[in-house]
Amino acid sequence: MPPKPSPVRATPPAFNVEAFFKSIEGSQRTVRYVPGAVVFSQGAQANTVFYVQDGGVKLSVLSSAGKEAVVAMLGPGDFLGEGCLAGQPLRMGTATAVMRTSLLRIPKRDMLKVLHEHSEFSDRFIAHMLTRNIRIEEDLVDQLFNSSEKRLARTLLLLARYGKEDPTPRVLPKLSQETLAEMVGTTRSRVNFFMNKFRKLGLIEYNGGLKVNSSLLSIVLHD
Repeated sequence: MPPKPSPVRATPPAFNVEAFFKSIEGSQRTVRYVPGAVVFSQGAQANTVFYVQDGGVKLSVLSSAGKEAVVAMLGPGDFLGEGCLAGQPLRMGTATAVMRTSLLRIPKRDMLKVLHEHSEFSDRFIAHMLTRNIRIEEDLVDQLFNSSEKRLARTLLLLARYGKEDPTPRVLPKLSQETLAEMVGTTRSRVNFFMNKFRKLGLIEYNGGLKVNSSLLSIVLHD
């Protein structure tokens, strides 16, 4: 007799961080920010972790000479401020909302407690940190070797959460070209030039917000 086919196993649902925190006791709460609002400042006391529910946050560092560098752009599903869990007493950078943003604010003591007591959440958090480290390495390579056009395309794809579990195209609120220039490490005039180029090619669309099409990936992959 031929062997019986193996039963098809259903893919387990993705871990829902927001639902998890709603199901446990704690002092976490949702905080909302308008574009340009500061979530935390460089040098401030580090005693809270944030989880991005909606919107986007820019992490930047200011040198003693007054020069600002954007080190990360975070969106829904990302954590920020987690350095306090490793004993970081003060914030190493500034977190700023780049659009209307909702964050889940989790006190350090609550975060440490759930990490120790809930293995499923710990697994999710570790996976986030590993993915974040990989992305930071990719950002460094991007800055060192890629053109400003490719860096802008990659930044827009990251903002649109391209490649995440939810394949639904996201319409982003319009970001200022000054903000995009800071994130990419170029001038506003170059950003304006490339954004017009992307729009004419149908790679992005303006319709009450900014829609990033997956075809923009062609710019990143083009040699």
